[in-house]
Amino acid sequence: MSDLNDNDSQSISPFEFKDQLLAIASSHADRMMLNAGRGNPNFLAIAPRRAFLQLGEFALQEAERSYSYLNSGFGGLPETDGMLQRFEVFRHNHEDAVGMRFIQAALSLVKDQLGILPEQLLAEMVNASLGCYYPQPMSMLKYFEPVVKAYLRQELCDGLKAGDDFHLFATEGGTAAMSYIFQSLHANGLLSAGDRVALLTPIFTPYLEIPELADYQLHVVELEADEKSNWQLSPDELHKLNDPDIKLLCLVNPSNPPSVALSQSSLQALTKLIQSQRQDLLVVTDDVYATFADSFISLFATCPRNTLCVYSFSKFFGATGWRLGVIALHKHSVYDQLVQDKNDDEVNARYASISSEPKKLPFLERLVADSRSVALHHSAGLSAPQQLQMTLFALGSLIDSEGHYQRGAKRLIRSRYQTLYQNIGLPEEPSESIVGYYTLLDLGLLASRLHSQAFADWFLGRHSCAEFLFRLADETGIVLLPAAGFDVHVPAVRVSLANLTLANYAAIGQFARQVLDEFFQEYCHEQERSLND
Repeated sequence: MSDLNDNDSQSISPFEFKDQLLAIASSHADRMMLNAGRGNPNFLAIAPRRAFLQLGEFALQEAERSYSYLNSGFGGLPETDGMLQRFEVFRHNHEDAVGMRFIQAALSLVKDQLGILPEQLLAEMVNASLGCYYPQPMSMLKYFEPVVKAYLRQELCDGLKAGDDFHLFATEGGTAAMSYIFQSLHANGLLSAGDRVALLTPIFTPYLEIPELADYQLHVVELEADEKSNWQLSPDELHKLNDPDIKLLCLVNPSNPPSVALSQSSLQALTKLIQSQRQDLLVVTDDVYATFADSFISLFATCPRNTLCVYSFSKFFGATGWRLGVIALHKHSVYDQLVQDKNDDEVNARYASISSEPKKLPFLERLVADSRSVALHHSAGLSAPQQLQMTLFALGSLIDSEGHYQRGAKRLIRSRYQTLYQNIGLPEEPSESIVGYYTLLDLGLLASRLHSQAFADWFLGRHSCAEFLFRLADETGIVLLPAAGFDVHVPAVRVSLANLTLANYAAIGQFARQVLDEFFQEYCHEQERSLND
């Protein structure tokens, strides 16, 4: 068993700590290892992928129309003239293909709902499939952007009119978006060493680690949510944002790892404070788990002027390997205002090679430039095939007006949640705000509910969360993550409910209970010895 203790589990990333557990859990050849430590889903969206492949076949046929006389594997750039008619012939010859029906529905939807001509979207799809052009515009392709914007309005705003006046920057997943944002905030003087940054904790570990890097040297102020408040913002914690020295607020909503969405009351309170008292506050909301919530409303919808939104397609569509994310920012944002107000000659000079009037360059365009160190701005942009698959995912949800895929994904995740707790011996129904992509097992709370508060006090006084994790890995082959690395201030472990089967979660529940019961037996023996002495 490893010599790492709770202090070690807090000083290193939980994902590095996980590697220690994986080594222990996989050391027994006579059993299967169950890794519920990472949130890579074991489900994925099929129809948009079929459409991607069908588009690829049609795109190749279009390319083969040129240079065929060379007979050497050459193709040419597709011709837009007559492409829609040729596609109709192709569709007729493949009318039974699921992917083809998807494409036809998509072309019809964008014409009816977004005012995009089918031939315009089809041409962009064909060229994107072949990857034969540099992405232009570099932030996001022209006809793909309004499709993904419509998807975000549908999924993040729940009917609220958040405004169409925002633009997107397609990125290599949500992680690249995070890196680009901090980099540009620093490059533009919106964040400087020693500035205060508020984080709504618990939170995804990189948000805790990036501000402390030598590159930024930011001071972190935590707005702590806890289990007693169902992971919501209390008035006292919210009050911390009244500090004018706090320049930026970052939150993951629904949260990671508690996997709880901000309640209506918390969202309203936060919105009211920003609009009335902190109109200068920069906000980054990471809404990757929004599509697993019911009737979700993002801070991007309620505070559009202040809020930059990060969204990733990886979890909901089972596409972590595709690296698909977007940054969304309204045109008339606080980010742009602050950049214009600063009008820093040194900062403006940074962008002089890409704009004749760099001081007027919007913050989103600065993000795009900074993503390629400005000097390589001409080669910026997410690859066109990646943007195509992202757009097809978005179209999948827009076409599925009844929400069949979304309901299925929610049902799958929540059935795993219930199975886990039933097999621990504490049946639970997820509340309205609980999304359930992850769950936190509070060891002290479990110990008291399963046995007694006296046992819980003994357990927390004598044993550590790290010891529980190593014992679980060694005896059962199950790997979970320590919650301390996400700034959870009680001894707890994170269980991903995305990547295993119902039977596996039943086993995790049973074995977690088994290990706690073993600790309880130790407690009982010790109590007996104390009485005998």
